[in-house]
Amino acid sequence: MAEELKDRKDIPEELTWDLSQIYASEEDMFRDVEEVKRLAKHIEETYKGKLDTPEQIEACVTEYRRLEELMTLVGNYCNLAVEVDYYDNYNQQRMGKIGRMGDEINSRLSFVRSEIMEQPDETIRSAIEISSGNKYYLQDVLRDKAHRLHPEAERVMSALGRSIYGTPYEIYNITKLADIKFAPFTVNGKEYPLGYTLFEDDYEYEPDTAVRRAAFAAFSQKIREYENVTATAYNANVQTEKVLAKLRGFDSVFDYLLYEQKVGRELYDRQIDLITEKLAPHMRKYAKLIQKVHHLDKMTFADLKLPVDPGYTPEVTIEKSREYIEKGLAVLGGDYVEMVRTAYRDRWVDFAQNKGKSTGGFCASPYGSHSYILMTWNNKMSDVFTLAHELGHAGHFKICNSTQSIFDTNVSTYFVEAPSTMNELLMAHYLMKTSEDKRFKRWVLSCMVGNTYYHNFVTHLLEAAYQREVYKLVDAGESVQAEQLSGIMRSTLEKFWGDAVEINEGAELTWMRQPHYYMGLYSYTYSAGLTVATQVCKRLENEGEAVAEDWKKVLAAGSTLDPVGLAALAGIDIATDAPLLDTIETIGSMIDEICELTEEL
Repeated sequence: MAEELKDRKDIPEELTWDLSQIYASEEDMFRDVEEVKRLAKHIEETYKGKLDTPEQIEACVTEYRRLEELMTLVGNYCNLAVEVDYYDNYNQQRMGKIGRMGDEINSRLSFVRSEIMEQPDETIRSAIEISSGNKYYLQDVLRDKAHRLHPEAERVMSALGRSIYGTPYEIYNITKLADIKFAPFTVNGKEYPLGYTLFEDDYEYEPDTAVRRAAFAAFSQKIREYENVTATAYNANVQTEKVLAKLRGFDSVFDYLLYEQKVGRELYDRQIDLITEKLAPHMRKYAKLIQKVHHLDKMTFADLKLPVDPGYTPEVTIEKSREYIEKGLAVLGGDYVEMVRTAYRDRWVDFAQNKGKSTGGFCASPYGSHSYILMTWNNKMSDVFTLAHELGHAGHFKICNSTQSIFDTNVSTYFVEAPSTMNELLMAHYLMKTSEDKRFKRWVLSCMVGNTYYHNFVTHLLEAAYQREVYKLVDAGESVQAEQLSGIMRSTLEKFWGDAVEINEGAELTWMRQPHYYMGLYSYTYSAGLTVATQVCKRLENEGEAVAEDWKKVLAAGSTLDPVGLAALAGIDIATDAPLLDTIETIGSMIDEICELTEEL
């Protein structure tokens, strides 16, 4: 049974991450804050109005790069403290103070890009030729010339920065993680505690149908009370993106958001359209199987996270998970396994369940330090896959950050989920080799379909399909409200699931639950990354160690290549439909095999 969440102060230290590895103390962090201020003043006094030669440009950008490195450490140190406890007012205030300082400095130093952009293309190209660690930064400056504004306008926009542009997301998080207080719900005279993480990590997988559906109803009823403030925050976010797109001369908000990802609209639309059309029949078959196995009177949205074989879901301790992950990822080499060991030993991971902690999971990889992984450990095998996923990000940026300058680590979101989902597949392939037992094999296959592919090819894909409809309205000059957003989400779910799943009341509120909507066109990139990962994993299975070495070259490349170039380096041509269609067929064949094994068992 799920238990009431503890306050952060009551969590054992070994379950928390260790931010002292970024700064030993807050005083050390504030010393770097002072160094940031000094550097900003120095850059402004030394270079403003003087960026007219390749040598001056190179010298200025090199010093600016150092400032970025320090700001990344300071920002992560403060933000990560907030992410694990939104009830902590001191950390909130400190983060706000650092954010405002960053906005002010970005505004003062906006002249760097503006002045470089004002130079003739030949001057910028000459600076690129003599550059050591700033080459790709300057290439992007050259690329961005077409969308530059007047230097004063750039200064003003930088001054608004995080404190204004980030406010919708901040409101969303405060509402979700601090303001919403869930009351317990009762089933057959028994009371059950409820919370965001309890619902998403426990009750959605609860085998008792009465408890699971009651939890869904209680959860939905509570978050509905906050639908208008959540919709207002979201509308503010998308309207801001539309204004920025127009100011920078983009034809649509889609073009503006995809520009940063360095992919065209055709790759974006293909990901959504092909999966919606081709994968839906396979997933409906999977939903019908879940209904049959669990003897459900009907298949509802609240039942979709059920495992195929709940009686076979082994509990896994944190310590046991290390053995699984080390062996599962061994194919990537000794250095990679050593990173995994270090992550456990040096507390890179926050495993805790506590009030006010962010839901879901993420990996922050501050340049100049190691990665920090946030998740909630529930002793389930799905947690092993989640941790392997986040360690995929950690491994990516450990290699990337040690190879590239900080400017060349901003990997396109189109590609960034490939290394993480790749690790989930490697874990599953490893587990498949450990036993010939049919029930075990079915369980591993259902982990791949029910966790890895469902999460990335269904959950996030449906978010992306919903999001596309929202941005179409925004592009047409409309705003969006709660009722409208719920209608779009319901329509999206009904189109995908057809008559295989009843979209019960509350399902339409799924749009309230994801932070991805505040991160541009992010949701669709999960399936894009997993498409690449699936194809590389197939190559690895067939061709062996040489592919693992190719993959590490891809990880090391950072943002020096666009997504098509990164995939090509891994031997995958994402300029065609073939990798995606093959991946969808791979999912379909897994579902067929699960159905066959179920009949045999």
